[in-house]
Amino acid sequence: MQLRYNFRVCPTPAQQQSLARAFGCARVVFNDGLRARQRARENGETYISDGDLSKLVITAAKRTPDRA
Repeated sequence: MQLRYNFRVCPTPAQQQSLARAFGCARVVFNDGLRARQRARENGETYISDGDLSKLVITAAKRTPDRA
C-alpha cells in the first residue's frame, strides 16, 4: 500500500518569478496579521477575529500605494 505520492515541480523561469512573488506577498500579509494580533494582545484588547483581520490587513494594504 502506497501512503504518499512524490511530485517534482520544474517551473520555468517566468513561473519561478510568479511563484516567488505570490509566496512573498502571502508572507507579508501573514506577518502583518500576526503583528496586528500581537499588538492587540500586548495592549490588552480583545482577540481580532479572522474577518476583522482580513479587513484590517488585506483591505488596508490594497489602499496603500506601495502595496497595491
